[in-house]
Parts: sequence; C-alpha cells; structure tokens
Amino acid sequence: MSKEENLSDSQGRTDHDRLFKELLSTFFEEFMALFFPDAYEAIDFEHTSFLSEELFTDILKGEKRRVDLLVETHLRGEESLIIIHVEPQSYEQTSFHDRMFIYFSRLYEKYRRRILPIAIFSYDKVKEEPDTLHISFPFFNVMTFQFLKVELRRKNWRDYIQQDNPIAAALLSKMGYTPEERVEVKKEFLRMLVRLEQDPARMTLLTGFFETYLQLSEEEEQHLRMELQKLDPNEEGRIMELTTSWHEKGRREGKQEGRQEGRQEGRQEGKREAVHVLLQAKFGDAAKALHEDIQKLTKDEYIDELLLKVTIAPSLQEVKDFIQDKVSKQTKDKRLQ
Repeated sequence: MSKEENLSDSQGRTDHDRLFKELLSTFFEEFMALFFPDAYEAIDFEHTSFLSEELFTDILKGEKRRVDLLVETHLRGEESLIIIHVEPQSYEQTSFHDRMFIYFSRLYEKYRRRILPIAIFSYDKVKEEPDTLHISFPFFNVMTFQFLKVELRRKNWRDYIQQDNPIAAALLSKMGYTPEERVEVKKEFLRMLVRLEQDPARMTLLTGFFETYLQLSEEEEQHLRMELQKLDPNEEGRIMELTTSWHEKGRREGKQEGRQEGRQEGRQEGKREAVHVLLQAKFGDAAKALHEDIQKLTKDEYIDELLLKVTIAPSLQEVKDFIQDKVSKQTKDKRLQ
C-alpha cells in the first residue's frame, strides 16, 4: 500500500471515529444504559465532563493515535473521580487488545485514577474480539487486563427496536441484519425516531449517523414507502412529518410521480435544512454566515458529504473551508461541461 493510500485510509477512519464520538458524547448516558446496565446504575451522570483528546505516539511504528472519548465522573456515593475511556474501532486489528492496554497505561500514568475502558467494534465482519490481555509465567501471573466491549455486528437489530433509546436507533445501522432486511431496519428506525421525540439537532445527528451506514437504493425506498402505508395512519403521518429527516422531507417535497427533477430538488432542500439545523445547534449564530454558500451547493454527493462533515467537524472554520472547496470544484466542473 502506498503512502497516499495509507493516508487516505487513516483519514477515513478518523472521520468514522469522529462520527461515533459525536454520537456517543451526545448520548453517553443512553449508551451506558443500553449496553452496560450495571455500570449505568453505579455511575453518577449528573457530574460528567468530557476531557480533551489524548494524542499518543507509537514509538515502534512511528504512528500517532488519538484516544477518542474520555469522560470524567464519579460513582454514586463516592467523591473520588474516575475516567471512562470509550474507543470506537472500525477495522480489524489483531493487536487491538494490546493497544487498549497501552491507552489504559498511559491514561493511568497521567490521571492516576480508576479507568473503565470500553471498546465498540463496528466493522462489518462478524467476529468475536478478545477483550483480555494476560502477562504471565508458568510460575507467576503478572497481570490480567480486561475491557468492556460492544460487538455491533453480533447484535441482532430486532432485539433493540422496542428500546426507547436514541443510541439503539442510530446503531441499528451497524448491527447484524441481512440484505433482505435493510428496508425493515430503516422502517423500524423511523418508528423509533417518532417515539423518541428528540429536538431537531439531535434528530439530525441520529438520522445523519444512520444514513451514513445504511442508505437505501431508489428501489428499496419505494418498498419502504409501501411498508409505511401499512402502518397505522397516525403513525405513518408522524413519520412523514419528521422535518429533520432529509430523506423523508425530500421525498415529500418532490413526490409528484414522473418528475425526477422535482424529487431531486426536494431531497436537496431537505438535506440543506438538516445542515442548517445541525450547524446552528453546534456553532450558534455564527453559523448563519454560511447560509448563502450552502445554498450554492447543488451536487447531491457534495451535499451528502457536507452533512457528514457538519456532524463530525470540530470547528466552524473546518466546515467553511470544506464548503468553499466544494463550491470551487462545482464551479470548475460546470466550466468543463
């Protein structure tokens, strides 16, 4: 693999990790309640704070690795602080449990507190990951390190659709389902959104995450529409009123059959609205300055990329640079046509 390919692959993983970080930092309490109920009962969520990212250098490989999510809190009834480290893992790595131990060691060296390590495996292969590292001799056990884990592809999506939990809704897209179940997964996701009644910004985050990993084809979307019509009319109506689900909004605004251009424009406008809502929620009134530039984007792929970028971007400047780059490319493409 060339250096450029390595860099591209690394950047792709970084975006994935940022997307997970945005989801988990927004719904951290719900994440713990869903997958680790015993820990959830013990943790005091009224006094949690998110720490800055830690950047470590692998001395042997010369690679820089970033610890994705660190939460500082304490247990109920205790005053001493603890650290919770959550590490999303989007690709297979045979030595991942070693890396978790290295992170644990360096975090403990810095904070000198009890640390609860958690890994989330989200790659597509169904595989049981080791969660323990033993160092021992025939005559002596030096140590046993273990971390909590969530292996999403080993989770059956049907086991989570009755949960009124936003994390469960978003992560349906990464759980175990067959190709034939894709439409049903999307339908149940929309039903969960209706029950959850989140605010627009959070609804946009959930929808953006879900559709990043499970995006239906046009044929599947048609099948989904037929499935929604079988629901109770009140529930179907509420699903169709989800203004922050750009896909649903785009379908409503452009649903006149045979008018592909109208459908496309409706979808685009719905996506732009989702971008505005999320920008406002993340960066406040300063985001309004980008409104005109966002409207200049007309290519579907650029608008899709922008929605993902807004979801994971750490700063408004990064979003602005991204928009300017895409507008420039779009203008250049039109001149070449």
